[in-house]
Amino acid sequence: MQVLKRFHAMLTGLLHIERRLEPFFRPQLNRLLREPGARVIQFLINWRRGNDGLGLAEERIDPDEEASLDQIIDQMRDQMRGNFKPGSYERGGNTKTHGILHATVTICDDLPEHCRKGVFAEPRTFPAYVRYAGPGPDVPADIEDVGFTSMSVKLMDVPGKKLWDEEQHTQDFISICTPTFVTPNTRENAKLQYWSLVGMPIYYFINPFDSHFLDFFMQGLWNETQYNPLGQRHWSCVPYLLGEGQAMMYSFVPRTSVDKKIPGVPFGNVPFNYLRENMIKTLNRTDVEFDLMIQIQTDAHRMPIENAAVRWPEKISPFIRVATLNIPKQTFDTDTRADFAKRLKMNPWHCLPAHRPLGNQSRARQRMYQQLSRFRQQMNKVNHYEPTGDEDL
Repeated sequence: MQVLKRFHAMLTGLLHIERRLEPFFRPQLNRLLREPGARVIQFLINWRRGNDGLGLAEERIDPDEEASLDQIIDQMRDQMRGNFKPGSYERGGNTKTHGILHATVTICDDLPEHCRKGVFAEPRTFPAYVRYAGPGPDVPADIEDVGFTSMSVKLMDVPGKKLWDEEQHTQDFISICTPTFVTPNTRENAKLQYWSLVGMPIYYFINPFDSHFLDFFMQGLWNETQYNPLGQRHWSCVPYLLGEGQAMMYSFVPRTSVDKKIPGVPFGNVPFNYLRENMIKTLNRTDVEFDLMIQIQTDAHRMPIENAAVRWPEKISPFIRVATLNIPKQTFDTDTRADFAKRLKMNPWHCLPAHRPLGNQSRARQRMYQQLSRFRQQMNKVNHYEPTGDEDL
């Protein structure tokens, strides 16, 4: 194990060097190779997997799902205990908060009939909060993380009965900066959490006895040195209902030019929280807008429900714009918002039945998010709070 740890430490050190060099070559490389590379990797992933034989928006529960989920929860709870002290616990995943932002989400008034479901049923504007975060399970310097951001949006004043009674008036959308999830299912996720717990997450992908190279390369096409979460596209990675019998993915697509300079690269003193500082600079000078886009499942095999490592092809189902997310100019780097972040829960099961999360990763999130957020808030001695959008932050 010590040999493996030294090897892993060497790989991590090389990755940190590469992250400092990426701003000088990665944008050009992305334009040339990202999409062609993704098509090749996706072809190989599809070639290796079988047909689940499921219909559109249809799920299948594996017999070992609950056992895998128990492992994930126990391992993430142990990571939290090892990384944080009572009173300052952070989330087990999507750990480092870059900012909590006031926002609005305005539903388009020209949607086709099959898209007018749930919160998209009528043209109106919802108050919202947006939480931007880094990976996990710890809170590293931004330049030393794995090149990952998440974007969680909580709509408020949402009418109708929700799947969970924990919150009565909200609808949460969870997204990350890669179009596919890091593991295809909860069984593999449990393995990744084990290697993360022992401090060697890269070994999950390169373990010669149980390798996941294709997932590693697919994630690597989008995991990169981040510049500013406000200018980054984010995807749901897992499917949701769009009304009965219809499944969708969603994506937040940026429309605003944002501050992207990283002081100190390649080998100078890069600010610990440069992502937050770039967000501050951007929101000091301009509002920020995103298009909320949805992609509807049209092929049950090529657009699977139970395999989150498969990218749904846009060629057979293009994204459709359904709403605009507006983040107005604001000051967000305050103690009040930091305290609010401890009380805020983002959970895709805070939702209308018309947007029920689908697939094994989503079923896992239901209990995992509930138990881990409750554990975090207990260790911080704070209570859960359902926001209304009228908070004085």
